[in-house]
Amino acid sequence: MTLPARTDVLIAGAGPAGLATAIVLAEAGVDFLLLDCQAEGANTSRACVVHARTLEVLAELGVTGRLKDLGVVVPTFTVRDGATVLAKVPFGGLPTAYPYTLMVPQDRTEAVLLARLREAGADVHRPYEVTSIAGDDTGVTVETTGGTVRAKYVVGADGMHSTVREQAGIGFTGATYAESFVLADVRMNWPLDREEVSLHLSPEGVTVVAPLPGGDDHYRVVATVAEAPEHPGVAEIQSIVDTRGPEGARSRVTEVVWSSRFRVHHRVADHYRAGRVLLAGDAAHVHSPAGGQGMNTGIQDAVALGRLLVRVAAGEPDAVLDTYEATRRPVATEVVAFTDRMTRMATLRPRPARLLRNTVLKTVFSLPPMRAKLAYQLAELAAR
Repeated sequence: MTLPARTDVLIAGAGPAGLATAIVLAEAGVDFLLLDCQAEGANTSRACVVHARTLEVLAELGVTGRLKDLGVVVPTFTVRDGATVLAKVPFGGLPTAYPYTLMVPQDRTEAVLLARLREAGADVHRPYEVTSIAGDDTGVTVETTGGTVRAKYVVGADGMHSTVREQAGIGFTGATYAESFVLADVRMNWPLDREEVSLHLSPEGVTVVAPLPGGDDHYRVVATVAEAPEHPGVAEIQSIVDTRGPEGARSRVTEVVWSSRFRVHHRVADHYRAGRVLLAGDAAHVHSPAGGQGMNTGIQDAVALGRLLVRVAAGEPDAVLDTYEATRRPVATEVVAFTDRMTRMATLRPRPARLLRNTVLKTVFSLPPMRAKLAYQLAELAAR
């Protein structure tokens, strides 16, 4: 598709955050251009946890019912060390219409969002990459691989290595975890109930196992590994669940459907706005996958930002966009801190520290108010 010379809002990146922003603008009749450097949308599962607050937000876009039809409803989160259950956190008591976690692969989430965008009369322009931006008082000149576009505003939803963020001169403060993370969708016999997402603590590292749609033997495994192969296979995943899963319960991995290795950062953009450039999703914040918060926070960013851009397009002062950073950046800062605490707590290696941690966790989460507090935080309902 040929790119127009002008648009009100140019969105770089058609992942969940970019698509959600575009849907809000399309529904309001705001002129926008959504670009993505990939020739086609995602075809891997990557993020697969959708929490209650995100389901609330997506309900405003008319897609939550569609996602639920494609996913697995999981009402419980557990923390385990071997055979010991340290915490069992139910989501059923949450003050929301969606008192659960929904497990649905990211490619399906993106497909649903794209279908909704097309229903609103818009689409993604591919494959076009933003190469440089230059802003002034009246707009932003955006150089892309498909030509030059003049936009009133630019939204950088182009991921952790965001060109938009770098071109805008916005810092990305934080650090990188020493270990690599393994991400795998597998077929396996797993001894635990499919109605729980389980976080397993062990001196070998943190491991999360969650059910996926597509059969009773379909699971997502996320684990820290000192040095993982680029595409872990059956042997590697089998070793992880054998050494870190429930003691005395043999799990058998029969197939690795998809796998990857990646490094995890914990970073937050120094600012969410620089003049007429704004950030959303992984361009604004990245963190540990513990708790499955990343895509959720990004979608919530996107819808909030989209609403503000609609207000500006309707004639409200440009200064209304300043509220975006004021409301959303503290959410990301807390998510990064929360997931970092979870990761460091889960990867304690000295035996005395692990015993103390386990005792504290069992004591604290034996109290119903503390279980409710953790469920509320995981569900991101405080971000309302």
